[in-house]
Amino acid sequence: MTHARWAESIAERAQAYWTAERTAQLLGDKQPIIRPAEGAVLLRALGLLGDDGSLPPGKVRKYFQINHMVALLSPALKALRERHAVVRLLDVGCGRSYLTLLLAWCAREVWNHPFEIRGVDRNAELVAESQRRADVAGLAVRFEVGDAGETVDAHAVVALHACDTATCAAIAAGIAGQADVIAVAPCCQAELARGWAALSDGAFAAVWRMPHLRRETAADVTDAMRSELLRSAGYDVLAMEFVPAEHTRKNTLIRAIRTGAPHPDAMAAYQALRDATGGVDIALARFLRPA
Repeated sequence: MTHARWAESIAERAQAYWTAERTAQLLGDKQPIIRPAEGAVLLRALGLLGDDGSLPPGKVRKYFQINHMVALLSPALKALRERHAVVRLLDVGCGRSYLTLLLAWCAREVWNHPFEIRGVDRNAELVAESQRRADVAGLAVRFEVGDAGETVDAHAVVALHACDTATCAAIAAGIAGQADVIAVAPCCQAELARGWAALSDGAFAAVWRMPHLRRETAADVTDAMRSELLRSAGYDVLAMEFVPAEHTRKNTLIRAIRTGAPHPDAMAAYQALRDATGGVDIALARFLRPA
């Protein structure tokens, strides 16, 4: 079977499967940017749709997660489309490329605007799988093995669940490249918790000595620190819930829009938060510190 015939076949099966009743049961009052019956080829390439066009229960969370993240990024991406004839976007730690390929699909099918999209990941097997998915979906996205710490030439830098300090590296790369938009959904913010584990005296001692509390508190404090460091680099920052907690506990999105004017109080706010919680720096502070 040719690729064109396969794509036509999966689209037909999805159209037949997704009756008005089934669509309503899945979506309720949600308005995702890609509906199963309309984006069947991409969703099948991503492994979200079954061969019969259905969306298995285990895939529903990821389906809504990537749709909601695109919705949250849409205003910033609209502003980029208005300013740039071709929008350059980099997905750092792209993993299996769910977000990368949905953005490429939106650029072609929804926004009708040229995007140059590149995904980088340290894992060569994931890069190869992402490129395979892009080819199956018929999307022109380039994937390559790369380091999140590289300086980038992109209007937008995104990172969906890049692990631990990889999120800091993605933010630092976006700042160094003066990206207009930086959006990260952090994961496994373990660095600060590791630093706190060595501490014993102070107001936070009750948190430091309990591994669970240490991990949970460190995640939120890490993201607050990242936000202040972004503000110090000339970005307006908003941290928000990007999917409900029932879908994933890793549900914070940090969205930063470059203004070019550093917030004068931001570095002092970072330092005060760092000192009040034990004096442990995070990787982003080290990345941004002059050599």
